[in-house]
Amino acid sequence: MHTPLHTMPITIDWAHFTPWSALAGGALIGLAASLLILLNGRIAGISGILGGLLRPTPGEIGWRAAFLVGLIAAPWLYAPVSTLPTVRIEASEGLLVAAGLLVGLGTRYGAGCTSGHGVCGLSRLSPRSLAATLVFMAAGFATVYVVRHLIAPH
Repeated sequence: MHTPLHTMPITIDWAHFTPWSALAGGALIGLAASLLILLNGRIAGISGILGGLLRPTPGEIGWRAAFLVGLIAAPWLYAPVSTLPTVRIEASEGLLVAAGLLVGLGTRYGAGCTSGHGVCGLSRLSPRSLAATLVFMAAGFATVYVVRHLIAPH
């Protein structure tokens, strides 16, 4: 029997609830985005940074590569001071490839990604970023609802 959503209890997994590390991570993301725009005049949108490496412009390669290397290296730099969470992906390789291609297509059509619009654009009060963020959040909510409640076995 399927339980209606409005009667399902909301629970918090207190053992894995980590507000302080989430706050610290959010503050570091905000600091990095602020420093990049203040010191370099650039938006910390990952799709734009990566896209700029795929069609390089003189003088742009160094900071873009350093930013992406920092993203990739961060877990290894963090590992000695804390335990990294176990990564468990419950999807096939084909589904992951399809999802990645859809995200890439969405970032092209939306002229940016979650970091560019959601972090940097909203902090600059950009109406275009507000619209993009509302659309990708709604799409995410709808996707989770469909996958977990309509497609998933009951």
